[in-house]
Amino acid sequence: MGEYRTIKGKDGSFQAYVATPAGSAKAGAVVVLQEIFGVNAVMRGVTDGLAAEGFLAICPDLFWRIKPGIDITDQTPEEWKQAFDLFGKFDAEAGVEDIKATIAAIRSDPGCNGKVGAVGYCLGGKLAFLSASRTDSDASVGYYGVGLENLLDEAANIKKPLMLHIADVDSFQTPAAREAIDAGLKGHAQVTVHHYPGRDHAFARPGGEHYDAGDAKLANDRTRAFFKQNLA
Repeated sequence: MGEYRTIKGKDGSFQAYVATPAGSAKAGAVVVLQEIFGVNAVMRGVTDGLAAEGFLAICPDLFWRIKPGIDITDQTPEEWKQAFDLFGKFDAEAGVEDIKATIAAIRSDPGCNGKVGAVGYCLGGKLAFLSASRTDSDASVGYYGVGLENLLDEAANIKKPLMLHIADVDSFQTPAAREAIDAGLKGHAQVTVHHYPGRDHAFARPGGEHYDAGDAKLANDRTRAFFKQNLA
């Protein structure tokens, strides 16, 4: 369904996978923020799925400064090693600048209605939070974001809706971190937090070790409804 497009960033150009919805009506756009495996089949599938739901969707290559075109899976120890190496080298500050450039590019697309949101998973879940606090995203969604407990001082900067999906037995997030996230965001008018009891990290990744079809559907349905409400 999709095609690759070049995005001009603050300090260089990078590729992004774009999927366009059917029909000629202008649509809200969603920036898909990758896991540590690059713009792989799972992320392209998320992008295609959003387009099938009527959104203009774009997934930028945020690892381009390290190595462009990363496309690996979570199926082998070698790929996991590579993924964690990429995660360790990734500059989140530069990544946010790339997200800003991607939002601006897709907002100016003739098929966009002017509203742009963001959705991210794992590393992308953290970046979705930063999209809410540091960019002009109209609505952001983070799935099992890593390190959110360290970003809570930015919550006051969140002026547009943010939804977070938290796995309650996330092996990459301590119970203390989850408690801190809940406490730090409690009562925030723009933030909605959903917890998924018994679910581990990446419960919404098809084919993943911790994938749960029921809660993945629940989270995805909430995300689609959220975007339809805020990106119309």
